[in-house]
Amino acid sequence: MIHRRNYLLLQHARTKPDLALILGVSAAFLTRVLYRPGVDSHYHQFNIVKKSGGTRIINAPSEELKEIQRRLATLLQDCLEVVHFDNKISLECTVSHGFERNRSIITNASVHQGKKKVLNLDLNDFFGSFNFGRVRGYFISNRHFKLNPHIATVIAQIACYDNCLPQGSPCSPVIANLITNSLDMKLSRLAERGGCSYSRYADDITFSTRKSHFPKSIVKAIEPVELGGKLLGEIRRAGFSVNARKTRLQYKDSRQETTGLVVNKKVSIKSEYWRLTRTMAHRLFKKGAYEITEADGELRPGTLNELEGRLAFIDSVDRHNNVVDSRRPKPPYEIEKHSGLLGFKARHNSREAVYSRFLFYKHFYANEYPTILTEGKTDNVYLKSALSELQSSYPKLVNPKTNSKPYKPKLKFPDLDKRTMYFLDLGDGATPFLRFIKRYEAERSYFHDNKAKSPVILILDNDDGPSTILKHLAKEVKSCPNSVDDIKKSGFLHIFQNLYLILTPLKSGGKDSMMEDLFDTKTLNTTIDGKTFSTQSSFDGSKHYGKHVFSTKVIRSQKSSVNFDGFKHIFNEIEKVIAHFEKL
Repeated sequence: MIHRRNYLLLQHARTKPDLALILGVSAAFLTRVLYRPGVDSHYHQFNIVKKSGGTRIINAPSEELKEIQRRLATLLQDCLEVVHFDNKISLECTVSHGFERNRSIITNASVHQGKKKVLNLDLNDFFGSFNFGRVRGYFISNRHFKLNPHIATVIAQIACYDNCLPQGSPCSPVIANLITNSLDMKLSRLAERGGCSYSRYADDITFSTRKSHFPKSIVKAIEPVELGGKLLGEIRRAGFSVNARKTRLQYKDSRQETTGLVVNKKVSIKSEYWRLTRTMAHRLFKKGAYEITEADGELRPGTLNELEGRLAFIDSVDRHNNVVDSRRPKPPYEIEKHSGLLGFKARHNSREAVYSRFLFYKHFYANEYPTILTEGKTDNVYLKSALSELQSSYPKLVNPKTNSKPYKPKLKFPDLDKRTMYFLDLGDGATPFLRFIKRYEAERSYFHDNKAKSPVILILDNDDGPSTILKHLAKEVKSCPNSVDDIKKSGFLHIFQNLYLILTPLKSGGKDSMMEDLFDTKTLNTTIDGKTFSTQSSFDGSKHYGKHVFSTKVIRSQKSSVNFDGFKHIFNEIEKVIAHFEKL
């Protein structure tokens, strides 16, 4: 397995430099963060209001310590995958769903769908139950690790604060899951003997059954709910206690919930959650803002990221059901043929329609920086790499790196993954942009009347690819030249509203061009493993490599040695677009 090397290195590590090497940091950096002036100085504390009332204390690590903790979390997750592989433990057999790879509240809830009774219980002070000694002792004594005591001590120092696993650390959930695995095994066996299902998501434990009653070992009495002695005994011996206030027994004739999802017939979100999210989206579209009610009842402005998180969560539940539903065995984002400019919307259900409109709003109307749309992912790599190397010439297009902030372009390149393409009817190549242009004004008209925040710029090859787009612009769009030849020779074009077009500059003699023509001959002739670069869609793989390899292994990996002067035309035109838009 790919992770076995680090797993074995961790077992054989003896010194801090050994551990630092495995984590991918310098020994000096690890020592400075942990001991100078000490790990406790790397935390700041704040409270958040819990939905159930009261507050939760969050101890957030500094960026330096957080990076070490993040690397430790990844290492331990890698080790866990090796352990599962060696012990032939499949993903379906694991009962812990919180903060695990390929696990979520959805997979946790799906264990309990369609059951007669569902029992929820909560462990008290979950992360606070793991003190320094318990963490250290686990890595020394656990048969899958058996680490050197010094290494176990350093891991505990990285992970613990104020003698416990702090909420706010990236590695706290991973270590908590590792230590709680023995409890999971015991409770899983207890459930299996009683004909029940069991799962755990962090401190949230769920049992369910298709039988009329839970066995006495799990539920001793129903009104009020009294947990069985064997269940309580296993929890107590594992060093935990149950929060009696959060213990719930749910029946099939009422709404059954597990980790916030409804599980009566299938895994679904609460109807009120969807209605509230839809209302938030509608207010955003029509008023330009929406509000969120805090746990204490106070209202505050909501953000685009928060609303997108809600919509993405709803969509993830729907996708789960689409995949497992035998009536819809096709992939959830399979592109379907459709007619009409807005025909793609016919394949969206009501939730997807809202999500689709939100993505249009976010990327093309409320975009903080100019949105750049290209014909493919390789063009994005070229432009990002070029701007990074040419940033001193274009200070208006970048936020330069400082002591406290990383370099960040002031251009937005949307990630056109399958989900985005499904919702926005976009894709690779120039053809989908014709439909995009034709329906742009209709899509834009749904939103409130204020001016869009930033331009949306199509950057396309100046060849036969976008010919249908150029013909449409010449014939149908008044703001554009009425000749395709004139358009091909132009700089930027303002199509309408905040939508613009930039074509790659024609080559000498007025010949067609594409993005790769902006590189010099030396870069284009770079060989990899004896192969040369081919811009063709089909080529002999034994002799040539394609655009993806060129963009990643030549341009992105070696950008400091690449001549990007050919891209200055593009960035010059982008600056002209920004200046033009500001005057509208």
